[in-house]
Amino acid sequence: MTILYPDVHESVSATTGVYAPQQDSRLLIEAMTLSGVVPGRRVLDLCTGSGVVAIAAAQLGADQVSALDVCASAVACAQDNAAQARVRVDARVGTWTTALAAAPYDVVVSNPPYVPTPPDAHLEDIPVTIGPAAAWNAGVDGRQILNPLCDCAPELIGEGGTLLIVQSEFADTEQSLRRLRSGGLRAEVVLTQLIPFGPVLTARARWMESIGMLPVGRRQEELVVIRAEKRRATR
Repeated sequence: MTILYPDVHESVSATTGVYAPQQDSRLLIEAMTLSGVVPGRRVLDLCTGSGVVAIAAAQLGADQVSALDVCASAVACAQDNAAQARVRVDARVGTWTTALAAAPYDVVVSNPPYVPTPPDAHLEDIPVTIGPAAAWNAGVDGRQILNPLCDCAPELIGEGGTLLIVQSEFADTEQSLRRLRSGGLRAEVVLTQLIPFGPVLTARARWMESIGMLPVGRRQEELVVIRAEKRRATR
């Protein structure tokens, strides 16, 4: 099946110190497109980075698009990319707590940091060209951002709203599903993609093997997109 979705990832660039669009961003855009929930809606992109997902949302016909990132350089990059794409994206410095102040949203999308991080990560030899470590480092279990994001999801989206998150299998997909469901949301994996290890996971493979997170010799990871929905209240 041929899937058509915005080719924004081909034209969006990342400045030095900003996470560049990769397979996870593309998979999230694909899931967002297939969901059909964006046109005419109020959308928030958390951990926007280069702004690629926010720009795709605008191109898909969102009524309003907001984008948040903790990195000022990322926000500036997202603003520049949105201007180049000739779409309106309100990109600002902020976190999920910032988002709560303006909630609820109709649609929330996020490609957060989710890579399990060893204690000696600062000694790794990872090319600086792929972006800042803060864009992927997420604690030993990879859930430093995923846990609060999943837990506040019921407050971020309104009735009938949708949340789309992309993450690695190594950050415990089932825990994300459990946390979302415990908040009363209907949650399921809607899209997956098996990809070869990039520079970060390659550098961490031996450590992941040593703690039992990765089968010895395996050098692929499964990316997953989780969709969570808030049921409309019955009256």
